Amino acid sequence: MEALLAISIGVLVAAAVYLMLSRHVLRFIFGLVLISNAANLVIFTAGGLTEGSPPLIPYGEVAPVGVVGNALPQALVLTAIVIGFGLFAFALILMFRAYTTLGTLDSDEMRIAEPREDDGGVETRA
Repeated sequence: MEALLAISIGVLVAAAVYLMLSRHVLRFIFGLVLISNAANLVIFTAGGLTEGSPPLIPYGEVAPVGVVGNALPQALVLTAIVIGFGLFAFALILMFRAYTTLGTLDSDEMRIAEPREDDGGVETRA
């Protein structure tokens, strides 16, 4: 099972890097989401996959009885999912604002502070 998850993580990271190297900002955001999901899978896999009951302690006991799953990786992944969703929402709003201001999502055309020299220093906006 860990080998299958390792291959899945590798595919997700490769797809994320491919998307993040694109000049299009929307593809970059999708790559960011993919790499965040790959990080969640890494945390989940590194925590160890144990087949067993949920990590609950019966009433009157001081420790779990029998084999139970590790709760820490599950809590970390849940926190990472919430943070990743917040980052995605913020990046999406930032992208929308950049599109309404600049009229493009191509990162090479978003050059207000440092215009290209071949443009003659003239700023071109749509």
